[in-house]
Amino acid sequence: MTVKTLFALLLPASSAALFAQTTPDLQSRLTAVEAAAKSAQSAGDNAWMLVSAALVLMMTGPGLALFYGGLVRRKNVLGTMMHSFILMAVVTVLWALVGYSLAFGGSGHVIGNFQFAFLNGVGSAPNTDYAPTIPQTTFMVYQLMFAIITPALISGAFAERMKFSAMLLFTVLWTLVVYFPMAHMVWGKGGLLNAFGGGEIPCFDFAGGTVVHITSGVSALVCAIYLGKRLGYPHAPMKPHNLVISFIGACLLWVGWFGFNAGSALAASGLASSAFAATHFGAAAATLAWLAAEWIHSGKPSVLGGISGCVAGLVAITPASGFVKPLPAMAIGAAAGIVCYLMVTRIKPMFGYDDALDAFGVHGMGGTLGAILTGVFATSAINDGLKDAAGKVQPLGLVDGNARQVLNQIIGAGISWVLAVVGTLVILKVVDMVVGLRVSREEEVQGLDTSMHNEEGYIFES
Repeated sequence: MTVKTLFALLLPASSAALFAQTTPDLQSRLTAVEAAAKSAQSAGDNAWMLVSAALVLMMTGPGLALFYGGLVRRKNVLGTMMHSFILMAVVTVLWALVGYSLAFGGSGHVIGNFQFAFLNGVGSAPNTDYAPTIPQTTFMVYQLMFAIITPALISGAFAERMKFSAMLLFTVLWTLVVYFPMAHMVWGKGGLLNAFGGGEIPCFDFAGGTVVHITSGVSALVCAIYLGKRLGYPHAPMKPHNLVISFIGACLLWVGWFGFNAGSALAASGLASSAFAATHFGAAAATLAWLAAEWIHSGKPSVLGGISGCVAGLVAITPASGFVKPLPAMAIGAAAGIVCYLMVTRIKPMFGYDDALDAFGVHGMGGTLGAILTGVFATSAINDGLKDAAGKVQPLGLVDGNARQVLNQIIGAGISWVLAVVGTLVILKVVDMVVGLRVSREEEVQGLDTSMHNEEGYIFES
């Protein structure tokens, strides 16, 4: 046997032996690299989501508190701001007890179950049904911030005339009856309207057009009609007492809304960046559209018009933010600026209801418009998360060739309207029977700051 032949016979055996020695080491290194990559992704996503949760909470206090507080008369500023502040505490406790579980537990069509009641099982491990790269505690806290601000938005309709005790009871019941079921239907596993979770009516709502804005805005209209007008409305002057603090509040809302919409990607991802951009462009277009309409009609653009237009645009782009490109986002914002302006300045006076801070005109109508236009402009070029059984990306909206999605969006908005109207009306009747809804005539004249809280927002003493 030649040396060459012997070498040829021994080479495969030695290569196999060498491979056998190195493979375990290589595999362990690859496993370690993969684990490190996942850990880095989880850390980045978690950091972004914690910041987003803080931004959304900032929208309620100080954002909404200042925005609403400046729009009422001076004698009601503290009472109005207290509505937003106290809900940061009340809804948080309710969320820990049953709220999170009813919204995100189980897989029912309309409501969750009690698997996470008292936050049982909610810890550092992810809930893979919703956010696989962040701790479930982070997801839970982030969703809590949405539950806090939604009923706070309603308070703009009954400002200056509802008892504090009635507001507290109303909020608890409304959150249980309206918000938790709607959140589960749209975002919960197996929810009726959850397009990405097996819903029978696939409705796109990236960050809360139906869940937050339609429910709160429509409920606000019901509250305004049920409670009746403020004393002297619309003949007595009821101008905002401090537009400076409302201006600051609106700016805080604009900034906080990035956590609201971009955070709804539930990861520090390209989708979050897209939602961030859509949010900003939509708000900017709505601001300009409202001001232009006002300028043409009244001859002057107002600060109140500018900040109202900004909020209208933010509301309308919310359901679409994770599905649309920047230019369609501007189209949605511009449409919202004009439609909401007409609702506030034309339709409301025509019907004569006293929606004190225009919660319905901005949130109810802006949310409805945004939900429907999401069905028009949603595209898989931005969000490719909807796939068929074979893994093929599905068309989303009308621009993708899926005209039926517009109908799905209308149905989803309609369900939100019906739940809000029926649920709110029943709750108002219950609260009215238990504690009474409206303050007395003397208390309303005196102002809620003094009559409800025995304090004054401004002390002018030398």
